[in-house]
Amino acid sequence: MLMHRGIGLARFNEISRARAIHALFSCCGNVTWAAKLADARPYPDRDALLAEADVGLLALSKGDLDRALEAVAHEQVSDDSRTELARITRARIALLLGPSEGYPEY
Repeated sequence: MLMHRGIGLARFNEISRARAIHALFSCCGNVTWAAKLADARPYPDRDALLAEADVGLLALSKGDLDRALEAVAHEQVSDDSRTELARITRARIALLLGPSEGYPEY
């Protein structure tokens, strides 16, 4: 479950490094990967964040990949691959940021 659900890109770019790593760890399941994503802030748009997440995924060692896949073991995963982890991570980042168009004002 994501603790930082729907915070938006602007707020994500502004939160502390520690909170950003925590939020991203819940998305990707690897603290090194999460730290690299947090350190690359600010992101100009969500596509830039997702592209950086893809680059980070490709850089994972086999051991880091296995640990990240273990972190999403409760998700429906068709195979133990980078493609599945990318799909899950992208979906979780989307939940972290919330809708592209933002939430309506109440």
